[in-house]
Amino acid sequence: MALDPRYKAVGFDMDGTFMKTKIDFAKLANVVFYELVEAGVPESVIQRVNGARGELECGIDWLIENGKEEETHSLYKRVSERSTIVEMENAGLSMPFDGAVEVVTMLRKRGYRTGILTRGGRAYAEHILKKSNVFELFDAIVARDDFPGDEAKPSPKAMVNLGNLLGVRPEEILFLGDHEIDWLSARDSGAGFYGVLTGGYRIDDWNAADPDISIIESVASLLNLIE
Repeated sequence: MALDPRYKAVGFDMDGTFMKTKIDFAKLANVVFYELVEAGVPESVIQRVNGARGELECGIDWLIENGKEEETHSLYKRVSERSTIVEMENAGLSMPFDGAVEVVTMLRKRGYRTGILTRGGRAYAEHILKKSNVFELFDAIVARDDFPGDEAKPSPKAMVNLGNLLGVRPEEILFLGDHEIDWLSARDSGAGFYGVLTGGYRIDDWNAADPDISIIESVASLLNLIE
């Protein structure tokens, strides 16, 4: 079995997909909540059920609806900077999942471009990838703060940005991720997608998102498709 010949590049989500990491997501959600309140968003409209991303989305929507769109740019920046501090707290515990390095090495030998697309901050992403000596394995890395906040996953613009840096079109990218936002960014940009089970999503979660999503156990499972 081999990868679809249309693919010229393979991209990876970082946390939960390529890297095993430990992030305090509850603390990240609190960062967003308090920044939104500071920006004037009423606590009553902040939905605290879908984590930091869900909170940020409803807060941004409120600001735009109330004529405060200009304030969203500085809000994204403040949230990102404070989130990076939280991400770095346990950065020393991060490591690639078993077989992940072997997969990227094999892909590069076969002529594929390789990249990372993450909602993590640039400083955090570079730190943990360099710590594990895998930074140089990637031709491009797109982090949360490399582009405007509304271009992060699940926006298809995130995949377009990765493709531009890799020198390929989104539909020429196979992307691997562990969360629905990874799939949405891939789907809406035309990229291919495999959902992995090393992060928060189980088979039932992927099937609930879309029963047609291709599911593999881990990044290491890709070895069977490229050898």
